[in-house]
Amino acid sequence: MSVRDVLIVGAGPSGLATAIAAKQRNLDYVIVEKGILVNSIFNFPTHMVFFTTPELLEIGGLPLVTPYDKPMRLEALRYYRRVVDTYGLQISFHEEVTSIERENDRGTAVFAVTTRTDRGVTRVRHARAVVLAIGYYDLPNYLGIPGEDLPHVSHYYTDAHPYYRQRVVVVGGKNSAAEAALELFRGGAHVTLVHRHAALGDSIKYWVRPDIENRIKEGSVKARFESRVIEITPTAVIIDGPGGREELPAEGVFLLTGYRPDTELMLRAGVNCDPDTLVPQMNAETFETNVPNLFVAGGAVAGRHTGNIFIENGRFHGVKIIETLAQRLGD
Repeated sequence: MSVRDVLIVGAGPSGLATAIAAKQRNLDYVIVEKGILVNSIFNFPTHMVFFTTPELLEIGGLPLVTPYDKPMRLEALRYYRRVVDTYGLQISFHEEVTSIERENDRGTAVFAVTTRTDRGVTRVRHARAVVLAIGYYDLPNYLGIPGEDLPHVSHYYTDAHPYYRQRVVVVGGKNSAAEAALELFRGGAHVTLVHRHAALGDSIKYWVRPDIENRIKEGSVKARFESRVIEITPTAVIIDGPGGREELPAEGVFLLTGYRPDTELMLRAGVNCDPDTLVPQMNAETFETNVPNLFVAGGAVAGRHTGNIFIENGRFHGVKIIETLAQRLGD
């Protein structure tokens, strides 16, 4: 049986940083990724600009060069491809982890990681340690309402152009919703923003807040505060707000209500997760969970509090994890 030192689940920035550290410490590693390279960043809005400056997105000491103060999504995609090529990282794409179990190999505990490719091929990989760098962007927070699965409804915003002269409802009150509403408005859509609270979220980017507030004030973007969506039909979004029930005509609907990590995979692997916060039980210094040699990195650490973990801080988790493993495995 072939047993690697470490198997890394997820090819986002934190998974890549973990792999770089493993390679630098001469650990036998592989990354398995159910989608494509930095899959979450690829699914960000097409013209998204990062909140942070380029050096705070860098991993492996490789500079992210941009002529702008803040890098764009396209530049980040180009940068992380260069990271993989520069370090020659081993990644198996389109291979989803379905289970993580512990076995014995000649008296030593190892993990048996079962995966399935997008073509239906199943295999079992073995490793002495596993790092879950699975992020949280793959799992939206569903509202659990009728019509949420209709074809014109999405939990991801990409581009405004298809919605030119269309009526669009954006649900949410944080950065994603505010930026989507603004871009849709400037792309010629008729936009209504629906938010369950009385005001927009405090975490909205400082240059976005006055823009969206002014557009709402002048009526360019309509808004319904203290309102919740109760149903979506093929032609309308039905909300319940201060004025009672209202139907908002809509050809497009974006439910930008946040995302969460895949705690089901963690729980099946034996990781204890807080039932309220979904935060995994772990050592805050080493990121090792209650399952020995099973670690979490990046957004997987956050639970429901996804606003606490970004590329800027999650990129350092893998270095600490590999330092622990290198000592443990006899480096």
